[in-house]
Amino acid sequence: MTKKQKKMLSRIILAALMLIILHFIPLEGALKFGAYIIPYLIIGYDIIKKAFFGLINLKPFDESLLMTIATLGAIALALYQQSKGLSANYSEAIAVMLFYQIGELFQNIAVGKSRKDIAKLMEIKPDYANIEQDGKLVCVCPNLVEKGSIIFVKPGEKVPIDGIIKEGSSVLNTSAISGESIPKEVEKGDTVYSGSVNLQGLLKIKTTKEFNNSTASKVLELIENASSKKSQSENFISKFARVYTPIVVISALVLAILPPLVGIFFLDKAPMWNIWIYRALTFLVISCPCALVVSIPLTFFSAIGGASRQGILIKGSNYIETLSKVNTVIFDKTGTLTQGAFEVSAIHHSKIDEDKLLEYAVLAECASVHPIAQSLRNAYKYYNKELDLNRVTNFKELSGSGIIACIDNLEIILGSEKIMKKYDIEPIMCHSSGTIIHIALDRKYCGHIVITDIIKPDSALAIKELKKMKIKNLAMLSGDIKKAVEDIANVLGIDKAYSELLPNQKVEILEKYINEGNKTAFVGDGINDAPVLARADVGIAMGAIGSDAAIEAADVVLVDDNPMKIASAVKISKKCLNIVKQNICFALFVKFICLILGAVGVANMWLAVFADVGVMVICVINSFRALFVKRV
Repeated sequence: MTKKQKKMLSRIILAALMLIILHFIPLEGALKFGAYIIPYLIIGYDIIKKAFFGLINLKPFDESLLMTIATLGAIALALYQQSKGLSANYSEAIAVMLFYQIGELFQNIAVGKSRKDIAKLMEIKPDYANIEQDGKLVCVCPNLVEKGSIIFVKPGEKVPIDGIIKEGSSVLNTSAISGESIPKEVEKGDTVYSGSVNLQGLLKIKTTKEFNNSTASKVLELIENASSKKSQSENFISKFARVYTPIVVISALVLAILPPLVGIFFLDKAPMWNIWIYRALTFLVISCPCALVVSIPLTFFSAIGGASRQGILIKGSNYIETLSKVNTVIFDKTGTLTQGAFEVSAIHHSKIDEDKLLEYAVLAECASVHPIAQSLRNAYKYYNKELDLNRVTNFKELSGSGIIACIDNLEIILGSEKIMKKYDIEPIMCHSSGTIIHIALDRKYCGHIVITDIIKPDSALAIKELKKMKIKNLAMLSGDIKKAVEDIANVLGIDKAYSELLPNQKVEILEKYINEGNKTAFVGDGINDAPVLARADVGIAMGAIGSDAAIEAADVVLVDDNPMKIASAVKISKKCLNIVKQNICFALFVKFICLILGAVGVANMWLAVFADVGVMVICVINSFRALFVKRV
């Protein structure tokens, strides 16, 4: 418990004890009023203060004003009864404040739990970085370390800045970043992300980013900004409270004044002011909308915290609401459903030496960052030959179709069937499954290289889970050849597969689904997917925590490349919205019934306390469930 929560608990206990003791002490007149006003002020002074400043700042209509009017009115009513020689009941006003503060304490504890879970993520922020000065390791502020610097990470320390291991090997705990509990083995040449904890050996790392652009900083920025983006449900409750509160205040005034006046002028009866004022005060206590105002934002906040613990970073509660309504999920193929770890599996119809054909392909792809280019380079490493990149001139990459370059004064055209036909070169079709890289030298066809991609182990299970969640459309978009794309779609159970697409064609297909009235989510790995991520109703960047473009364009960021987290994100969003609907329906139903009972005189202040504080406590506890969603 925080100091504030402990102080509140102390006030609750003290006021409750005083109320119990006073119940057994016979007091009358001013002495009784003075004795009861002490526990009232102990438990309610902050609520009265908040209501007073709300009036001064012209923002009066909240639950504090309702509680203040209701309880002060109840005390005034007791004073009136006392002046008439009747038994004055001051305990109801104190009890209302007491139970209201108990509800507030429950709310603060629940919010504190949510913040505590998110605060665990905040611990990933490193405090220092080790650099070498005069042969010794010294600690410096990570902000002072420039890109390209050499830093050292000892066992037990956090990696302060993203980089590539230059020396050493170790095991990293990446749970704060990825949500995965299994340690990750790393060695020379591997990329490491800030926020990971080094468990074993000393690592020498060359930084690839500055501290403010590193993974830990990006994660913290996403979490800190998430609460500023309100969902439609949150906005509805805020607007509802602004309209609802003045309506119930006016209704209570009408209830207090109109029936007695009707009795005087039309029914020739005694006005019975005390009865109708009591009913109006009860009506005010019942009408407090705090259960909705508190529980709805808390539910979204809890869901964001629970998702963050699983390595799912949701930029705002509005995206949780949209994600819960998604009925169409569209995937990029390479790096999303497949590992993106391509392998050269065959070379067919080569008109020249196969090693030479591969060498030309590697040289042509030397400036490309696409995974296919990397697979060609990996295949060529087998020959342990150094490549002279000065042999490559006039390099030109045609997005989505291929490359044109000049190597050893030969024009090399490399890429898909589409680029071959564009330059009137007739390719030989390949019936193997995989990506086919056709190659032509001086506009003469020289053969093709078959590259295969490996499906991720959890991709099929992720698709199966999404189908269980009633996602009616599952599609896959790829720039790869038709056969390779369709083979993977059939294995995974995807409904529709689109192949040989340029980036702009991916956007066109996505817009087609949107125009048909579907709520869409696009999942990509952030290489060429930024336009589609931005256009989808919900863009999910997968395993792209190191990609600034993907983080900027996406609404949800999965910090590793496990496709099961897509299903987890949908599950979290659906559970969150179910809890929101439960709270809204339950709160409005109970209040509606109790308001009617209060208006006709059946409900007393104790029922009013349940209708207000009891409903709030129940809704807050229910909201708390959004923190705990089992991994899919």
